[in-house]
Amino acid sequence: MPFFFDIRYLICVAPALLLAMWAQWRVRSTFESASQEPAPLSGAAAARYILDSAGATSVVIEEVPGQLTDHYDPQTKILRLSHNVYGSRSLAAVGIAAHEAGHALQDFQGYPLMSLRNAAVGIANIGSNFGLYAFMFGLMMQLRPLAWLGIALFSATVLFQLVNLPVEIDASNRAKAQLVSLGIVPPGDMGHVNRVLNSAAWTYVAGTLQAILTLVYYTGFLTGGDRDSEG
Repeated sequence: MPFFFDIRYLICVAPALLLAMWAQWRVRSTFESASQEPAPLSGAAAARYILDSAGATSVVIEEVPGQLTDHYDPQTKILRLSHNVYGSRSLAAVGIAAHEAGHALQDFQGYPLMSLRNAAVGIANIGSNFGLYAFMFGLMMQLRPLAWLGIALFSATVLFQLVNLPVEIDASNRAKAQLVSLGIVPPGDMGHVNRVLNSAAWTYVAGTLQAILTLVYYTGFLTGGDRDSEG
């Protein structure tokens, strides 16, 4: 009977965990480096300029505590920037702010995958929290239908990750294009921004890979158990 963090599970998801650790280190390293490079606007001003230029003037920009806690809330139409991004006039700040503005533009312009991601958030949260518990409880109580229900619920989390990855990449591509086309960052300085955003993209790749490998591991365990019982 496996537990959620048994050694076989850790071996199975090791590639994703190693990638995630490298990506997190890379994000912090590139962010610190790009934070030393000046930009003509603060992160908040850059995001405001991008949004207003696209007609998304109703999106509100707020400062929030924490480090790299930047995000766009499609429910309230609020773009929240961390302290190190909101008021900082650095290439790191405008890069992160532009990425989040990219999400706001996806929402404003009706980007289909953004709409799909927003719709999938609720079931994905249920799947990630309840799915594996249902799976483990089903195994312990020898209730195979409940275990399969847990797998089905967790599959929603995997689907969310598969949708979220291209949404994040598209937001970064929008950010890079807007920063250059609006003259916020000279083309010669975009290397610093590209490294920050590309590093952040790898964290989403790692999250997607871990979700897929987790699903494969527990599905394989359950189907293997079914074959053993038939034998």
